[in-house]
Amino acid sequence: MTLPRVPALEGFFREEPDGSARLLGGHCAQCGASFFPKQFSFCRNPACEGAILDDTELSTTGKLWSFTDNQFTPPPPYPQVEIFVPYGVAAVELAAERMVILGQLAEGTNIANLAVGDTMTLIVEPLYETREEIRTVWKWKAVDK
Repeated sequence: MTLPRVPALEGFFREEPDGSARLLGGHCAQCGASFFPKQFSFCRNPACEGAILDDTELSTTGKLWSFTDNQFTPPPPYPQVEIFVPYGVAAVELAAERMVILGQLAEGTNIANLAVGDTMTLIVEPLYETREEIRTVWKWKAVDK
């Protein structure tokens, strides 16, 4: 039996049937600024008094702005596991939206092969699995590495 895939964070991203992914953000109709995650009550631009944010899909590729590896189990609410597997974290700059989005690096990414400025693409991978479902999260994968 195949378990259903369910976003670990509802409303932050969408996984398409073809396996591609889209981050879901907000776009201020007044000043044009984009935000992630979407803020529902007001524009976060301090120079704007806009209160209406439209739903928007963010870019799926960007440039690696910074990265690191996590060698220690994060505290709750991160799922606690018996055997912790280190993972990488990336900050990826989306040029069109003028923002940096954090996310885990895709499974199998060798941090030693990464460099600031590398092109990264958005994917969805499992974060953890229960008996009922697979909880997924967005991750960043290096293009051509």
